[in-house]
Amino acid sequence: MKRTQKPHGKSGYTLAELLVVMVILALLAAIATPLVLNQLNNARHQSAATQVENFATALSYYRLGVGRFPDASQGLQALITQPSGTTGWSGPYLDANRGIPDDPWDRPYIYEVVGPGQVVIRTLGRDGQEGGDGEDADIVRTVQ
Repeated sequence: MKRTQKPHGKSGYTLAELLVVMVILALLAAIATPLVLNQLNNARHQSAATQVENFATALSYYRLGVGRFPDASQGLQALITQPSGTTGWSGPYLDANRGIPDDPWDRPYIYEVVGPGQVVIRTLGRDGQEGGDGEDADIVRTVQ
């Protein structure tokens, strides 16, 4: 009786096995990628909301010291650098080394004086347009 011996050193994966593994990996990537991107967008939106609240708090401290909010020309920069002619300023009210950060979508935050003793800080969300839903929604905070 003759025995057939398997050749030594020739073990490995077949092309079909490799293709099955590649298909499984592609399916996992197709499922995971949208979930990861959604979490990233949610984190950006939450980061912007937190930063707007930080600005609101810093503006409240500014107003306590100076007696008014920065005017439109001074903007948020007044939280870091004392505007000329301003008395009672005891800042910086934000980390001066970091400066005024842009929003998570690399656009500057919008600072508006909307009335006596009332300012608005906003970011236009992911799309950079007014309005929107979800991550495209504006984040607006009025400080009085």
